Amino acid sequence: MKFSVVITTYNRVTLLQRALESALNQTVSCEVVVADDCSSDGTQDYVKGLISELHAACDYRLVYHRNEVNKGHAATVNAGVAKASGDWIKFLDDDDYLALNCLEEMAKAIALRKEAVLCSCIAAQVNELEVETRRTPSVGPGLAFYVPQADIHYGMLLELLPLGTPVQVACRRDAFLQTNGWDSKLDGNCDDIDSWVHIAQFGDAIFLNQCLAYRTIWWGAHNQRFSLQQRLNTNILIKEKIYSFVNEKYLSDIPTLEDTKKYLKLHWTIVALKQKQIKTFLNMVDLDTLSLNTWWVLFKTFVARRFNQHTSKIRKFVLI
Repeated sequence: MKFSVVITTYNRVTLLQRALESALNQTVSCEVVVADDCSSDGTQDYVKGLISELHAACDYRLVYHRNEVNKGHAATVNAGVAKASGDWIKFLDDDDYLALNCLEEMAKAIALRKEAVLCSCIAAQVNELEVETRRTPSVGPGLAFYVPQADIHYGMLLELLPLGTPVQVACRRDAFLQTNGWDSKLDGNCDDIDSWVHIAQFGDAIFLNQCLAYRTIWWGAHNQRFSLQQRLNTNILIKEKIYSFVNEKYLSDIPTLEDTKKYLKLHWTIVALKQKQIKTFLNMVDLDTLSLNTWWVLFKTFVARRFNQHTSKIRKFVLI
């Protein structure tokens, strides 16, 4: 099994150095592909200089791709995967970084479940000073467990199986290629989640209850570019896609698509209020968000998340 770490970057050479260091210093050898979306800040010179240094030491693991023009995040991910040669792709944005044993722990779990096409881990969320502020929660038993393909989309729909952001996720390269890669129409706004939804058609998912990644929460993150209304609209689109993949054995257990849309609108209305975006809040609030049924769906979703190990019908099999 060979890993390729694909690092997407654009005009963040200082942050890129940290991401690159975390990939090149993994406890197992891996290929590292820097996919540069036509940066103008010295990224090209830095990476080419590092490649020269590595070649002088007979180290040929680092590969560089540069878009001729700026194409956006999703297209840059696709270009990086196209340059990669590994069986598994580990995604990494330039403002995030990996624990040095991330690939080693993922490889151990993947070796125990050959049918897996996705692998996700817990991430620590850190601020710009690398101070941890919180962690993503564990979602099942043991240090590592797998969920059969037939159960994944049901779990994603009910938000009981959060596969996570790129820094948390690796996927099998052949499954990625069968989906035609990330969708540039979403570009930075759930393009990763959309990809996991499609890749999950082809095999099982592994979850590691180990903190192996670090996601930086800061003003320069990709998702800060999108309004709450845009995020709501994309959230609804992703749920519609997941619905089409849910195994038929679960169809009687899931809320209607219409109820799901109302719940999402309520969720983002509450977010707008918490963030004191009063104009957005007033634009979102309507009869759907005031409906008792919508609040009931929100309550059930909260309970399911909070106690998912006890209430979920998703099959979870311990690997480690």
